[in-house]
Amino acid sequence: MFQSFFPKPKLFFLSVILWTAAAMALWYSGAHDWGQYLGLGVATPEDGQIVGIHYFWSPSFLWLYVYYVVTVALFAAFWFTWSPHPWQLWSIIGSSVILFTTYFGVQISVALNNWRRPFFDMVQAAFTEDVTTKAVDFYNLIWVFASIAFMAIFVFVATRFLISHWIFRWRTAMNDYYMARWKQLRHIEGASQRVQEDTMRFAGIMEGLGVSMIDAVMTLVAFLPLLWSLSGYVTELPIVGAIPAPLFTAAVFWSLFGTFLLAAVGIKLPGLEFRNQRVEAAYRKELVYGEDDFDRAQPLTVKELFSHVRRNYFRLYFHYMYFNVFRSLYLQADNIFVYVLLIPTIVAAGTVGFTYGIMQQVLTAFNQVSNSFQYLVNSWTTIVELLSIYKRLKAFESAISGEDLPDIDKEWLEIHGAPDGDATQPVGSGV
Repeated sequence: MFQSFFPKPKLFFLSVILWTAAAMALWYSGAHDWGQYLGLGVATPEDGQIVGIHYFWSPSFLWLYVYYVVTVALFAAFWFTWSPHPWQLWSIIGSSVILFTTYFGVQISVALNNWRRPFFDMVQAAFTEDVTTKAVDFYNLIWVFASIAFMAIFVFVATRFLISHWIFRWRTAMNDYYMARWKQLRHIEGASQRVQEDTMRFAGIMEGLGVSMIDAVMTLVAFLPLLWSLSGYVTELPIVGAIPAPLFTAAVFWSLFGTFLLAAVGIKLPGLEFRNQRVEAAYRKELVYGEDDFDRAQPLTVKELFSHVRRNYFRLYFHYMYFNVFRSLYLQADNIFVYVLLIPTIVAAGTVGFTYGIMQQVLTAFNQVSNSFQYLVNSWTTIVELLSIYKRLKAFESAISGEDLPDIDKEWLEIHGAPDGDATQPVGSGV
Protein backbone atom coordinates (compact mmCIF):
# COMPACT_ATOMS: atom_id res chain seq x y z
CA MET A 1 0.00 0.00 0.00
CA PHE A 2 2.74 2.48 0.92
CA GLN A 3 5.99 1.20 -0.55
CA SER A 4 4.39 1.24 -3.98
CA PHE A 5 4.14 5.05 -3.78
CA PHE A 6 6.62 6.25 -1.13
CA PRO A 7 10.37 5.49 -0.86
CA LYS A 8 11.16 3.34 2.20
CA PRO A 9 7.83 4.26 3.89
CA LYS A 10 8.80 3.80 7.56
CA LEU A 11 11.94 5.88 7.27
CA PHE A 12 10.26 8.35 4.93
CA PHE A 13 7.37 9.20 7.23
CA LEU A 14 9.68 9.35 10.24
CA SER A 15 11.93 11.77 8.35
CA VAL A 16 8.87 13.87 7.40
CA ILE A 17 7.93 14.25 11.07
CA LEU A 18 11.47 15.04 12.21
CA TRP A 19 12.19 17.46 9.37
CA THR A 20 8.86 19.25 9.86
CA ALA A 21 9.48 19.54 13.60
CA ALA A 22 12.98 20.92 13.00
CA ALA A 23 11.75 23.42 10.40
CA MET A 24 8.92 24.62 12.65
CA ALA A 25 11.21 24.87 15.69
CA LEU A 26 13.69 26.96 13.70
CA TRP A 27 10.87 29.16 12.38
CA TYR A 28 9.36 29.91 15.77
CA SER A 29 12.74 30.34 17.46
CA GLY A 30 13.67 33.27 15.24
CA ALA A 31 13.78 32.27 11.57
CA HIS A 32 10.49 34.08 10.94
CA ASP A 33 12.47 37.35 11.10
CA TRP A 34 15.11 36.38 8.54
CA GLY A 35 13.07 37.64 5.61
CA GLN A 36 14.26 41.21 6.28
CA TYR A 37 17.77 40.19 5.26
CA LEU A 38 16.42 39.30 1.81
CA GLY A 39 14.69 42.64 1.43
CA LEU A 40 11.19 41.20 1.98
CA GLY A 41 10.34 43.64 4.78
CA VAL A 42 10.26 43.44 8.55
CA ALA A 43 7.64 41.09 10.03
CA THR A 44 5.61 42.52 12.92
CA PRO A 45 2.96 41.04 15.26
CA GLU A 46 0.42 43.31 13.56
CA ASP A 47 0.82 41.29 10.32
CA GLY A 48 -1.39 38.62 11.83
CA GLN A 49 -4.24 41.10 12.39
CA ILE A 50 -4.34 42.63 8.90
CA VAL A 51 -7.89 42.92 7.57
CA GLY A 52 -7.98 42.40 3.82
CA ILE A 53 -6.46 40.37 1.01
CA HIS A 54 -3.08 42.10 1.42
CA TYR A 55 -2.74 39.88 4.51
CA PHE A 56 -1.28 37.27 2.12
CA TRP A 57 1.62 39.40 0.88
CA SER A 58 2.64 40.89 4.18
CA PRO A 59 6.37 40.50 5.04
CA SER A 60 5.59 37.50 7.25
CA PHE A 61 3.91 35.63 4.40
CA LEU A 62 6.42 36.53 1.70
CA TRP A 63 9.26 35.10 3.77
CA LEU A 64 7.17 32.03 4.70
CA TYR A 65 6.75 31.20 1.01
CA VAL A 66 10.50 31.30 0.46
CA TYR A 67 11.25 29.38 3.66
CA TYR A 68 8.82 26.60 2.74
CA VAL A 69 10.25 26.20 -0.78
CA VAL A 70 13.80 25.98 0.58
CA THR A 71 12.98 23.38 3.26
CA VAL A 72 11.01 21.23 0.81
CA ALA A 73 13.77 21.45 -1.81
CA LEU A 74 16.39 20.28 0.70
CA PHE A 75 14.17 17.40 1.87
CA ALA A 76 13.32 16.30 -1.68
CA ALA A 77 16.94 16.52 -2.83
CA PHE A 78 17.99 14.14 -0.05
CA TRP A 79 15.38 11.49 -0.91
CA PHE A 80 15.84 11.85 -4.67
CA THR A 81 19.54 11.12 -4.17
CA TRP A 82 19.48 8.55 -1.36
CA SER A 83 16.47 6.46 -2.40
CA PRO A 84 15.12 7.25 -5.88
CA HIS A 85 11.53 6.08 -6.47
CA PRO A 86 9.44 5.94 -9.66
CA TRP A 87 6.66 7.99 -8.03
CA GLN A 88 8.85 10.44 -6.12
CA LEU A 89 7.60 13.55 -7.96
CA TRP A 90 4.03 12.84 -6.88
CA SER A 91 4.73 11.33 -3.46
CA ILE A 92 7.21 14.01 -2.32
CA ILE A 93 6.76 17.15 -4.41
CA GLY A 94 3.04 16.59 -4.90
CA SER A 95 2.53 16.00 -1.18
CA SER A 96 4.41 19.17 -0.27
CA VAL A 97 2.30 21.26 -2.67
CA ILE A 98 -0.89 19.81 -1.18
CA LEU A 99 0.34 20.59 2.33
CA PHE A 100 1.06 24.17 1.38
CA THR A 101 -2.23 24.80 -0.41
CA THR A 102 -4.10 23.28 2.53
CA TYR A 103 -2.25 25.55 4.95
CA PHE A 104 -2.94 28.51 2.67
CA GLY A 105 -6.65 27.63 2.74
CA VAL A 106 -6.57 27.61 6.54
CA GLN A 107 -4.89 31.02 6.53
CA ILE A 108 -7.80 32.28 4.45
CA SER A 109 -10.02 31.25 7.38
CA VAL A 110 -7.73 33.26 9.66
CA ALA A 111 -8.07 36.26 7.36
CA LEU A 112 -11.85 35.94 7.50
CA ASN A 113 -11.67 35.72 11.28
CA ASN A 114 -9.65 38.96 11.35
CA TRP A 115 -12.48 40.54 9.33
CA ARG A 116 -15.09 39.52 11.90
CA ARG A 117 -13.93 41.88 14.67
CA PRO A 118 -14.26 45.23 12.82
CA PHE A 119 -17.44 44.14 11.05
CA PHE A 120 -19.34 42.97 14.11
CA ASP A 121 -18.00 45.81 16.24
CA MET A 122 -19.47 48.11 13.59
CA VAL A 123 -22.77 46.23 13.83
CA GLN A 124 -22.76 46.69 17.61
CA ALA A 125 -22.00 50.38 17.24
CA ALA A 126 -24.87 50.77 14.76
CA PHE A 127 -27.32 49.56 17.41
CA THR A 128 -26.40 52.30 19.88
CA GLU A 129 -28.27 55.58 20.21
CA ASP A 130 -25.37 57.75 19.01
CA VAL A 131 -25.03 56.16 15.58
CA THR A 132 -21.91 57.31 13.70
CA THR A 133 -21.58 54.33 11.37
CA LYS A 134 -22.16 55.00 7.68
CA ALA A 135 -23.47 52.58 5.08
CA VAL A 136 -20.33 53.02 2.98
CA ASP A 137 -18.27 51.58 5.85
CA PHE A 138 -20.33 48.39 5.75
CA TYR A 139 -20.06 48.18 1.96
CA ASN A 140 -16.29 48.53 2.16
CA LEU A 141 -16.02 45.65 4.63
CA ILE A 142 -18.41 43.54 2.55
CA TRP A 143 -16.11 44.08 -0.44
CA VAL A 144 -13.12 43.00 1.68
CA PHE A 145 -15.02 39.82 2.59
CA ALA A 146 -15.89 39.15 -1.06
CA SER A 147 -12.25 39.46 -2.19
CA ILE A 148 -11.12 36.97 0.47
CA ALA A 149 -14.04 34.63 -0.33
CA PHE A 150 -13.19 34.58 -4.05
CA MET A 151 -9.63 33.62 -3.20
CA ALA A 152 -10.96 30.88 -0.90
CA ILE A 153 -13.05 29.41 -3.74
CA PHE A 154 -10.08 29.36 -6.12
CA VAL A 155 -7.74 27.74 -3.59
CA PHE A 156 -10.36 25.15 -2.57
CA VAL A 157 -11.10 24.07 -6.14
CA ALA A 158 -7.43 23.96 -7.14
CA THR A 159 -6.47 21.97 -4.04
CA ARG A 160 -9.23 19.39 -4.50
CA PHE A 161 -8.31 18.99 -8.19
CA LEU A 162 -4.68 18.38 -7.30
CA ILE A 163 -5.57 15.96 -4.50
CA SER A 164 -7.83 13.92 -6.78
CA HIS A 165 -4.99 13.44 -9.26
CA TRP A 166 -2.52 12.70 -6.44
CA ILE A 167 -4.79 10.02 -4.98
CA PHE A 168 -5.33 8.35 -8.36
CA ARG A 169 -1.57 8.21 -8.87
CA TRP A 170 -1.32 6.39 -5.55
CA ARG A 171 -4.01 3.93 -6.66
CA THR A 172 -2.12 3.45 -9.93
CA ALA A 173 1.07 2.71 -8.00
CA MET A 174 -0.74 0.10 -5.86
CA ASN A 175 -2.36 -1.46 -8.89
CA ASP A 176 0.98 -1.74 -10.73
CA TYR A 177 2.66 -3.16 -7.63
CA TYR A 178 0.05 -5.89 -7.12
CA MET A 179 -0.28 -6.80 -10.78
CA ALA A 180 3.49 -7.24 -11.08
CA ARG A 181 3.10 -9.95 -8.39
CA TRP A 182 -0.19 -11.39 -9.57
CA LYS A 183 1.14 -14.98 -9.80
CA GLN A 184 1.78 -14.92 -6.06
CA LEU A 185 -1.55 -13.32 -5.25
CA ARG A 186 -4.11 -14.83 -7.60
CA HIS A 187 -4.95 -17.80 -5.32
CA ILE A 188 -5.79 -15.66 -2.30
CA GLU A 189 -9.45 -15.39 -1.35
CA GLY A 190 -10.97 -12.38 -3.11
CA ALA A 191 -7.71 -11.47 -4.92
CA SER A 192 -9.45 -9.70 -7.80
CA GLN A 193 -11.70 -7.78 -5.41
CA ARG A 194 -8.73 -6.66 -3.32
CA VAL A 195 -6.79 -5.39 -6.33
CA GLN A 196 -9.74 -3.61 -7.94
CA GLU A 197 -12.28 -2.69 -5.27
CA ASP A 198 -10.18 -2.46 -2.11
CA THR A 199 -7.49 -0.29 -3.72
CA MET A 200 -10.25 1.92 -5.17
CA ARG A 201 -11.95 2.26 -1.78
CA PHE A 202 -8.62 2.77 -0.01
CA ALA A 203 -7.74 5.60 -2.40
CA GLY A 204 -11.20 7.15 -2.12
CA ILE A 205 -11.25 7.09 1.68
CA MET A 206 -7.69 8.38 1.89
CA GLU A 207 -8.73 11.30 -0.29
CA GLY A 208 -11.47 12.39 2.09
CA LEU A 209 -9.86 11.28 5.34
CA GLY A 210 -6.38 12.49 4.44
CA VAL A 211 -7.60 15.92 3.40
CA SER A 212 -9.56 16.23 6.64
CA MET A 213 -6.54 15.21 8.72
CA ILE A 214 -4.17 17.63 6.98
CA ASP A 215 -6.75 20.39 7.27
CA ALA A 216 -7.21 19.63 10.98
CA VAL A 217 -3.46 19.79 11.66
CA MET A 218 -3.01 22.98 9.65
CA THR A 219 -6.00 24.56 11.39
CA LEU A 220 -4.41 23.84 14.76
CA VAL A 221 -1.13 25.39 13.63
CA ALA A 222 -2.94 28.54 12.49
CA PHE A 223 -5.64 28.95 15.15
CA LEU A 224 -4.01 27.74 18.37
CA PRO A 225 -1.83 30.87 18.70
CA LEU A 226 -4.89 33.00 17.92
CA LEU A 227 -6.99 31.22 20.54
CA TRP A 228 -4.18 31.64 23.04
CA SER A 229 -4.11 35.40 22.46
CA LEU A 230 -7.92 35.68 22.58
CA SER A 231 -7.88 33.91 25.96
CA GLY A 232 -6.69 37.22 27.36
CA TYR A 233 -10.23 38.58 27.04
CA VAL A 234 -11.70 35.75 29.14
CA THR A 235 -11.04 36.31 32.82
CA GLU A 236 -12.51 33.11 34.26
CA LEU A 237 -14.47 29.95 33.43
CA PRO A 238 -17.58 28.56 35.12
CA ILE A 239 -16.88 26.20 38.06
CA VAL A 240 -13.06 26.15 37.69
CA GLY A 241 -12.64 29.93 37.91
CA ALA A 242 -9.50 31.70 36.70
CA ILE A 243 -6.89 29.49 34.99
CA PRO A 244 -4.03 30.24 32.55
CA ALA A 245 -5.14 30.55 28.90
CA PRO A 246 -8.70 29.45 29.74
CA LEU A 247 -10.08 29.12 26.21
CA PHE A 248 -7.02 27.25 24.98
CA THR A 249 -7.07 24.88 27.96
CA ALA A 250 -10.82 24.26 27.72
CA ALA A 251 -10.65 23.51 23.97
CA VAL A 252 -7.86 20.96 24.43
CA PHE A 253 -9.55 19.27 27.42
CA TRP A 254 -12.98 19.07 25.80
CA SER A 255 -11.66 17.72 22.51
CA LEU A 256 -9.44 15.08 24.11
CA PHE A 257 -12.34 14.00 26.30
CA GLY A 258 -14.54 13.43 23.25
CA THR A 259 -11.80 11.66 21.33
CA PHE A 260 -11.01 9.15 24.09
CA LEU A 261 -14.70 8.65 24.87
CA LEU A 262 -15.67 7.67 21.33
CA ALA A 263 -12.48 5.69 20.74
CA ALA A 264 -13.35 3.57 23.78
CA VAL A 265 -17.01 3.21 22.81
CA GLY A 266 -16.18 2.27 19.20
CA ILE A 267 -13.29 -0.08 19.92
CA LYS A 268 -15.09 -3.13 18.46
CA LEU A 269 -16.12 -1.55 15.16
CA PRO A 270 -12.93 -2.02 13.06
CA GLY A 271 -12.84 -5.78 13.64
CA LEU A 272 -16.55 -6.14 12.87
CA GLU A 273 -16.21 -4.14 9.65
CA PHE A 274 -13.33 -6.38 8.59
CA ARG A 275 -15.30 -9.53 9.34
CA ASN A 276 -18.19 -8.06 7.43
CA GLN A 277 -16.07 -7.76 4.32
CA ARG A 278 -14.90 -11.35 4.71
CA VAL A 279 -18.37 -12.89 5.03
CA GLU A 280 -19.62 -10.79 2.12
CA ALA A 281 -16.65 -11.94 0.01
CA ALA A 282 -17.28 -15.60 0.86
CA TYR A 283 -20.96 -15.32 -0.06
CA ARG A 284 -20.19 -13.49 -3.31
CA LYS A 285 -17.47 -15.98 -4.29
CA GLU A 286 -19.75 -18.99 -3.82
CA LEU A 287 -22.36 -17.34 -6.06
CA VAL A 288 -19.69 -16.67 -8.71
CA TYR A 289 -18.61 -20.31 -8.61
CA GLY A 290 -22.26 -21.31 -8.95
CA GLU A 291 -22.52 -19.49 -12.26
CA ASP A 292 -20.17 -22.03 -13.90
CA ASP A 293 -20.46 -25.09 -11.68
CA PHE A 294 -23.87 -26.71 -11.05
CA ASP A 295 -22.60 -28.37 -7.86
CA ARG A 296 -21.66 -25.04 -6.26
CA ALA A 297 -23.98 -22.47 -4.65
CA GLN A 298 -26.35 -25.14 -3.40
CA PRO A 299 -29.27 -23.93 -1.23
CA LEU A 300 -27.87 -25.21 2.09
CA THR A 301 -24.42 -23.76 1.42
CA VAL A 302 -25.76 -20.41 0.31
CA LYS A 303 -28.13 -20.29 3.27
CA GLU A 304 -25.29 -20.92 5.69
CA LEU A 305 -23.05 -18.29 4.08
CA PHE A 306 -25.83 -15.71 4.10
CA SER A 307 -26.53 -16.47 7.76
CA HIS A 308 -22.96 -15.39 8.49
CA VAL A 309 -23.66 -12.14 6.65
CA ARG A 310 -26.88 -11.63 8.60
CA ARG A 311 -25.30 -12.34 11.98
CA ASN A 312 -22.39 -9.98 11.40
CA TYR A 313 -24.63 -7.15 10.16
CA PHE A 314 -26.86 -7.47 13.22
CA ARG A 315 -23.81 -7.24 15.47
CA LEU A 316 -22.69 -4.14 13.57
CA TYR A 317 -26.11 -2.53 13.95
CA PHE A 318 -26.05 -3.11 17.70
CA HIS A 319 -22.57 -1.69 18.25
CA TYR A 320 -23.20 1.30 15.97
CA MET A 321 -26.41 1.99 17.89
CA TYR A 322 -24.76 2.76 21.25
CA PHE A 323 -21.77 4.35 19.46
CA ASN A 324 -24.11 6.82 17.71
CA VAL A 325 -25.86 7.57 21.02
CA PHE A 326 -22.59 8.67 22.64
CA ARG A 327 -21.43 10.48 19.51
CA SER A 328 -24.69 12.43 19.17
CA LEU A 329 -24.73 13.37 22.85
CA TYR A 330 -21.19 14.67 22.66
CA LEU A 331 -21.71 16.66 19.43
CA GLN A 332 -24.91 18.25 20.75
CA ALA A 333 -23.15 19.27 23.96
CA ASP A 334 -20.32 20.66 21.83
CA ASN A 335 -22.74 23.13 20.19
CA ILE A 336 -23.26 25.02 23.45
CA PHE A 337 -20.02 24.29 25.30
CA VAL A 338 -18.23 27.49 24.25
CA TYR A 339 -21.26 29.64 25.13
CA VAL A 340 -21.26 28.15 28.64
CA LEU A 341 -17.57 29.04 28.95
CA LEU A 342 -18.21 32.65 27.91
CA ILE A 343 -21.13 33.37 30.28
CA PRO A 344 -18.99 35.01 33.05
CA THR A 345 -17.14 37.10 30.45
CA ILE A 346 -20.35 38.19 28.68
CA VAL A 347 -21.86 39.25 32.01
CA ALA A 348 -18.74 41.32 32.81
CA ALA A 349 -18.29 42.54 29.21
CA GLY A 350 -18.56 46.21 30.15
CA THR A 351 -15.63 46.03 32.57
CA VAL A 352 -13.25 43.77 30.59
CA GLY A 353 -13.69 45.38 27.14
CA PHE A 354 -15.32 42.31 25.63
CA THR A 355 -17.14 43.42 22.45
CA TYR A 356 -19.47 41.67 20.03
CA GLY A 357 -16.71 41.56 17.41
CA ILE A 358 -14.26 39.93 19.81
CA MET A 359 -16.94 37.42 20.78
CA GLN A 360 -17.36 36.45 17.12
CA GLN A 361 -13.61 35.97 16.82
CA VAL A 362 -13.56 33.82 19.95
CA LEU A 363 -16.46 31.65 18.77
CA THR A 364 -14.86 31.06 15.37
CA ALA A 365 -11.37 30.37 16.73
CA PHE A 366 -12.65 28.08 19.49
CA ASN A 367 -14.82 26.08 17.07
CA GLN A 368 -11.96 25.77 14.58
CA VAL A 369 -9.59 24.44 17.24
CA SER A 370 -12.25 22.25 18.84
CA ASN A 371 -13.28 20.72 15.51
CA SER A 372 -9.65 20.05 14.59
CA PHE A 373 -8.98 18.28 17.87
CA GLN A 374 -12.20 16.32 17.28
CA TYR A 375 -10.91 14.91 14.01
CA LEU A 376 -11.17 11.34 15.32
CA VAL A 377 -14.64 12.01 16.72
CA ASN A 378 -16.00 13.32 13.43
CA SER A 379 -14.22 10.76 11.26
CA TRP A 380 -14.41 7.65 13.41
CA THR A 381 -16.84 5.68 11.20
CA THR A 382 -14.72 6.43 8.11
CA ILE A 383 -11.56 5.48 9.99
CA VAL A 384 -13.20 2.18 10.91
CA GLU A 385 -13.89 1.46 7.26
CA LEU A 386 -10.32 2.40 6.28
CA LEU A 387 -8.87 0.12 8.98
CA SER A 388 -10.94 -2.80 7.72
CA ILE A 389 -9.67 -2.24 4.16
CA TYR A 390 -6.12 -1.87 5.45
CA LYS A 391 -6.41 -5.22 7.22
CA ARG A 392 -7.58 -6.91 4.02
CA LEU A 393 -4.75 -5.45 1.95
CA LYS A 394 -2.23 -6.18 4.69
CA ALA A 395 -3.27 -9.82 4.68
CA PHE A 396 -3.09 -9.73 0.90
CA GLU A 397 0.52 -8.55 1.04
CA SER A 398 1.50 -11.38 3.39
CA ALA A 399 1.72 -13.60 0.31
CA ILE A 400 4.30 -11.27 -1.22
CA SER A 401 6.56 -10.91 1.81
CA GLY A 402 6.12 -14.46 3.12
CA GLU A 403 4.87 -13.24 6.50
CA ASP A 404 2.47 -15.11 8.74
CA LEU A 405 -1.18 -14.42 8.06
CA PRO A 406 -3.08 -12.20 10.51
CA ASP A 407 -5.02 -14.10 13.19
CA ILE A 408 -8.37 -13.37 11.58
CA ASP A 409 -7.22 -14.93 8.29
CA LYS A 410 -5.95 -18.01 10.13
CA GLU A 411 -9.31 -18.25 11.86
CA TRP A 412 -11.07 -17.99 8.49
CA LEU A 413 -8.87 -20.75 7.05
CA GLU A 414 -9.65 -23.08 9.96
CA ILE A 415 -13.39 -22.58 9.45
CA HIS A 416 -13.66 -22.50 5.66
CA GLY A 417 -10.52 -24.13 4.34
CA ALA A 418 -8.36 -22.89 1.50
CA PRO A 419 -10.08 -20.91 -1.26
CA ASP A 420 -9.60 -23.64 -3.84
CA GLY A 421 -11.15 -26.24 -1.57
CA ASP A 422 -7.90 -27.74 -0.27
CA ALA A 423 -7.95 -27.22 3.50
CA THR A 424 -4.30 -28.29 3.74
CA GLN A 425 -3.11 -25.44 1.57
CA PRO A 426 -2.51 -22.11 3.36
CA VAL A 427 -4.22 -19.03 2.09
CA GLY A 428 -1.76 -16.76 0.30
CA SER A 429 0.79 -19.50 -0.37
CA GLY A 430 0.77 -18.70 -4.08
CA VAL A 431 0.70 -22.43 -4.89
